[in-house]
Amino acid sequence: MESHVTLLSALVALLVGLAIGKAWERYKLQDGRWVDRRRARESPHYLLGLNFLVANQIDPAIDELNRAAQAAGNPLELHLILGNLYREKGQVGRAIQEHQLLLQRPDLSRLEHANVLLCLGLDYKRGGFVDRALEAFTEVLRLDADNPYALSNLEKLYEEQHQWTDAYATRQKLASRDGEQRSRHQPTLAFLENELGLEALKRMDYAEAARRFEAAIDLDAANSPAYLNLGDVRFYQGSAADAVTAWERLIERAPEKAYLAFSRLEAAYPKIGESARFPDLCRRLIVANPQDWRARLALARHLSSRGSPREALELLFEALVQNPHALALHQAIWQTLSQLQLPQTLVDRYVDLTRDAIFYLDPHICVRCRYRSTELLWQCPHCHEWNTFIEERIAPAKDSEATLTS
Repeated sequence: MESHVTLLSALVALLVGLAIGKAWERYKLQDGRWVDRRRARESPHYLLGLNFLVANQIDPAIDELNRAAQAAGNPLELHLILGNLYREKGQVGRAIQEHQLLLQRPDLSRLEHANVLLCLGLDYKRGGFVDRALEAFTEVLRLDADNPYALSNLEKLYEEQHQWTDAYATRQKLASRDGEQRSRHQPTLAFLENELGLEALKRMDYAEAARRFEAAIDLDAANSPAYLNLGDVRFYQGSAADAVTAWERLIERAPEKAYLAFSRLEAAYPKIGESARFPDLCRRLIVANPQDWRARLALARHLSSRGSPREALELLFEALVQNPHALALHQAIWQTLSQLQLPQTLVDRYVDLTRDAIFYLDPHICVRCRYRSTELLWQCPHCHEWNTFIEERIAPAKDSEATLTS
């Protein structure tokens, strides 16, 4: 009998505990009164607000969510959302005010405090208040040391300020918390190592710069700027052979970026007594990729400077078929035609090839935010993501070979 009473008491205690837990989950004490957390989600204004939000109608979404917040006793989560919507709408001052008011609530838990500070940090970042944003994200990490959003935004702020050492340390923290997925951070760490190497290079600390560039390559063997910069360091140190090795490693890893090393290699090969290696390299690249107009352009410039303008012009006409809009090609053709004293048949052929062309200066575009640049950038100045630029072509290359014959 006594055992049955004990079991019954335990069951009653369990049921009471569950009821209290459910009540605590549903109700919250705010300003001296209990607020039902579910009232906001059950409000028609809340559902309407979500529908407007999904439809990207920010203004009506804000109106409906404000009504839902008032009906539910101004719950924290709704005001967090409202503040974020004001920020996305561009009303940064209103967003800051909304989130600052939330920080004044006396009953915030540690995690809630961290979430509000995170939103406030995003407000400051959007408004350009860099110091305040840094303070906010740092305070979030004091409350929640592994908060990935605070770490990520803090790193981007350090990058924008070119505080590469701090950015690198922050990215390492992000990597360490990811465990088995740590490898996905290596490309970014490689770019940060490369930036640290460039800082050392500016100080003419060649040993440190080389160490940084080699570390970048160890982290990510596809990091193109590290090969270029490592070769530059070796060249400055007086070792043209080691410089050539670094630049040729880039071409081996990323043939599509070989053009970044062309001018370097053309100048370095004679210093090691192998001038013929440059035209040979260009021809190998053309054979490997018949659409490589940049290798043809580099080879044409090389031949033209060595007294073979007609052979150079043939290569330029071939390149023009692959990319009829590249301004660099047209400039080279004009120079070569002038060198040949403008023979009418060749001028007519050039006009025929370019009749429908629109000239442009090698446009590159960020695949993340569509930012455009006339040169290849390793980090987008708009969205601050790494290695997101590709070359944009206005029209595909022609397949016809008829225009190649004179």
